[in-house]
Amino acid sequence: MSKVYKIAIIGCGGIANGKHMPSLSKLDNIEMVAFCDIVVERAEEAKAKYGNENSKVYSDYKELLQDSSIDIVHVCTPNDTHAEISIAALESDKHVMSEKPMAKTAADARRMVEAAKRTGKKLTVGYNNRFRSDSQYLKQLCEDDTFGEIYYAKAHAIRRRAVPTWGVFLDEEKQGGGPLIDIGTHALDLTLWMMDNYEPKVVLGTSYHKLSSREQAANAWGPWDPEKFTVEDSAFGMVVMKNGATIMLESSWALNTTQVSEAKCTLCGTEGGADMVNGLNINGEKHSRLYQQKIELDSGGVDFYDGATESAPDLEMRLWIDAIEHDKTPVVTAEQACVVSEILEAIYESSRTGKAIYFE
Repeated sequence: MSKVYKIAIIGCGGIANGKHMPSLSKLDNIEMVAFCDIVVERAEEAKAKYGNENSKVYSDYKELLQDSSIDIVHVCTPNDTHAEISIAALESDKHVMSEKPMAKTAADARRMVEAAKRTGKKLTVGYNNRFRSDSQYLKQLCEDDTFGEIYYAKAHAIRRRAVPTWGVFLDEEKQGGGPLIDIGTHALDLTLWMMDNYEPKVVLGTSYHKLSSREQAANAWGPWDPEKFTVEDSAFGMVVMKNGATIMLESSWALNTTQVSEAKCTLCGTEGGADMVNGLNINGEKHSRLYQQKIELDSGGVDFYDGATESAPDLEMRLWIDAIEHDKTPVVTAEQACVVSEILEAIYESSRTGKAIYFE
């Protein structure tokens, strides 16, 4: 009989309820045995829905980590606590999935990588957009060298008016930033993964507080309080990689444009290109003629055994547990996620200083 892995959820808010716990609950070889939140009522509600009579509730994650029977910890807390909790969990002999971004700062992300190496435990980060059906298909094309050398790419994370007005999204102290670290991080992760290129050379970035000061602004989640909007509303960056490739990153929660696209990328290579902006489109040249091809994919998820479809979060969780069970490298490695954090921080630093930021 295969092992049943005991999982603890630290942070029982939106992302835990929206992704982690529902998808984990579909797996036969896991058991959610501990729920922790500083608002203990949220942990109680999570236990009632996803735990069992023996599951425990905590308000202090340090007390939870003392339970040696827990195999895996999922960290679903604000950005400024990802490193602290993840490192403590790794040092408590537990595998860890931290929500994105990896950490509030690049230094903290590097500390997480070092802790995983030191303890020998697995560490991954919740970049769930890699698991969408279009992302999985495009990655296969990249691995097949369909596009040749990818030397120019765009990472898209643009909303017209969709500022998250709940939780701590607008709090720079808790989050470390706004749309760049929130949704730009997904787009950048996706783009680097497709290119399989994690060696940045220099970054130039800008960030703006142009629309955040407006009161009673039109917004998908209602008007924001300008006094509490302490993060940027838009940020943009140009990244030049050591091999000469260029990536343009665009991110905004509120921008006067109708050309919106979130967690998507455009790739341009020597043999062809692709974009995910309006579906998955491939382009290239054959027999001295240019061609475009729209790839039709099942929007429900990824096809796998017996023809059923699997959503991106379900696939993310299944492959994460599979990596632990069979001692495989997680789809999202800590080293990859750390580079994402380093580039994002360089964009912020470049915007603040007005200088290009060079990597060693």
